[in-house]
Amino acid sequence: MFDPHNSVMEETSLANNGTPLGQGIEIPQDTDGERTEFDGQNGVPQERKEFVAPAVGMEFESYDDAYNYYICYAKEVGFCVRVKNSWFKRNSREKYGAVLCCSSQGFKRIKDVNRIRKETRTGCPAMIRMRLVDSKRWRILEVTLEHNHVLGAKNHKSIKKMGIGTKRKLQTSSDAEVRTIKLYRALVIDGGGNENSNSNVREIRDFSDHYPNQLNLKKCDIQAIYNYLCRMQLTNPNFFYLMDFSDEGQVKNMFWADARSRAAGGYFGDVIFFDNTYLTNRYEIPLVAFVGINHHGQSMLLGCGLVSGETTESYVWLLKAWSTCMSGLFPQTIITDRCKFLQSAIAETFPNSHHRFCLSHIMRKVPEKLGGLRNYDTIKKALTKAVYEALKPFDFEAAWGFMIQHFGVGDHEWLQSLYEDRTRWAPVYLKDIFFAGMASVRPCETLNAFFDRYVHKQTPLKEFLDKYELALQKKYKEEAVSDMESRNSTLTLKTRCSFEMQLSKVYTREIFKKFQLEVEEMYSCFSTTQLHIDGPSVIFLVKERVLGEGNRREIRDYEVLYNRAAAEVRCICSCFNFNGYLCRHALCVLNFNGVEEIPSKYILSRWKKDYKRWYVPDQESSKVDGTDRVQWFDQLYRSALQVVEEGAISLDHYKVALEAFEESLNRVHDVEEKPEE
Repeated sequence: MFDPHNSVMEETSLANNGTPLGQGIEIPQDTDGERTEFDGQNGVPQERKEFVAPAVGMEFESYDDAYNYYICYAKEVGFCVRVKNSWFKRNSREKYGAVLCCSSQGFKRIKDVNRIRKETRTGCPAMIRMRLVDSKRWRILEVTLEHNHVLGAKNHKSIKKMGIGTKRKLQTSSDAEVRTIKLYRALVIDGGGNENSNSNVREIRDFSDHYPNQLNLKKCDIQAIYNYLCRMQLTNPNFFYLMDFSDEGQVKNMFWADARSRAAGGYFGDVIFFDNTYLTNRYEIPLVAFVGINHHGQSMLLGCGLVSGETTESYVWLLKAWSTCMSGLFPQTIITDRCKFLQSAIAETFPNSHHRFCLSHIMRKVPEKLGGLRNYDTIKKALTKAVYEALKPFDFEAAWGFMIQHFGVGDHEWLQSLYEDRTRWAPVYLKDIFFAGMASVRPCETLNAFFDRYVHKQTPLKEFLDKYELALQKKYKEEAVSDMESRNSTLTLKTRCSFEMQLSKVYTREIFKKFQLEVEEMYSCFSTTQLHIDGPSVIFLVKERVLGEGNRREIRDYEVLYNRAAAEVRCICSCFNFNGYLCRHALCVLNFNGVEEIPSKYILSRWKKDYKRWYVPDQESSKVDGTDRVQWFDQLYRSALQVVEEGAISLDHYKVALEAFEESLNRVHDVEEKPEE
């Protein structure tokens, strides 16, 4: 079974002398006895590099390698290490697990408190948990980097109970230094680099400066891409890929999508999330993903890409490649991270799309951006209130202004930039835009990366391509199971409301559950009154009891516009545009006016359990060119794919689909070409 945190660090040779890591490397020392690190290319002294922090998925050849690595890291950061726990096998007494922690972890026992020795423990949470895995390597499974105390100067002591053999191994300073340099380079040297290259040291990847015109691919990456493309072309007839080459023939950018991703784009390409977090967070692979939401509210992959850098040029190429793959489709709404290059690229390629910033990504950065402020907790609370509770722009402006003035943060650069971009991320300004459940307009909602459980910062490209299909197969299986449940299971009604009965027959199981909650919460709305009449429209006021701060009950007012002649109902909370179904307030107004069925315009086809059966992605299918055989093939393939997806649900479905294909093939064979007149 695939472990998403598996990351194997391979020891490779140094480019300049071919000496394998861990063998006899001379470590020159200066007159003060301090280590001087030498550049791997030319042997000249260089500035000490900051040691790479531990991360989930790192692997080591032995326990001692892992332990010594953590000591080296602790020296650089400024704390001491001790072994908190160790686990041994009963029979062989072989060690198979351990927790290493900061020496300030925990507190003194009560009986030791009154001893003369000064208390040094602070309950520090910093630690790593590691275990011996099937590959006989030691893998880090859990990491906490944060300390709750002041870190000192770089330490050179650690606390560990060692056996005689281990002590002898670490006695000489030269051996210790060799071990240190080995472990350090094991983390910074490119594990699959070209042996003939002049540069194997992997610095933190700076896409825009170091590799502006090509992907930073290793030899094994190129081979992995070639193998993957060959396999897909043989097994996936509608597989699509494009490559962008520089003038020198180097690969700059790449895009690909398998047949199911292309089909999903036709069904669910109205709202997409362009995920470039792997770039912005400096992952090993420069991956970007196009993600949509299916009729069960599940994330669906609509295409992937590799880009040489976070530039407008790269993003323009990638967006155009996706649109080409989807037969000229452009999304109604596209959600991205805040990025000026991406903003320019979308304005150029999808000028008619609504481009908005991902709110959950913005709120996730609040601790990082505001954590150093003196009144952080109260500032965060005020910001959250302004973002999630404002119903009108005036409310947002007033709450934001109070926060800025009361806490004196008017000159905070990040908050200033957020305010300038507010119409692209604050929910109160996005109420006329359709998000299909991807708006994340509540504090608990978030948009996660599609490959979140399959990719971590050290995952190499080769490993990602090996696991890519596993990730997709899992998603397809989840969708197939949800399809079966939606069609075959009986949904339990919780009220006597006619709206609940109506949509229980239409929506998929998961979407109905979300709508059902709105029906249940109609009973928390205790008053529906008419405010005023505006021509054919009537404005109603709906009062709702909600849980406020400290679980206190609060009463909030929601304005709902209702036009009986046009069968239109719009609530100020804009639940329909954000989530794709009507809210409790709009349902109360319909019920108040004696309406027993939700108007058809508010029952979206994309949430129906039989949506993929009847919807034909190609809207221009009726205008088939009588001479374009490529268009014929494309349309036939799309239609056949619907039968394939339905036929893969169960063995009975498979048998029926296969018989249908055989019958269709026989009928096609019976067609005789008419003689030309």
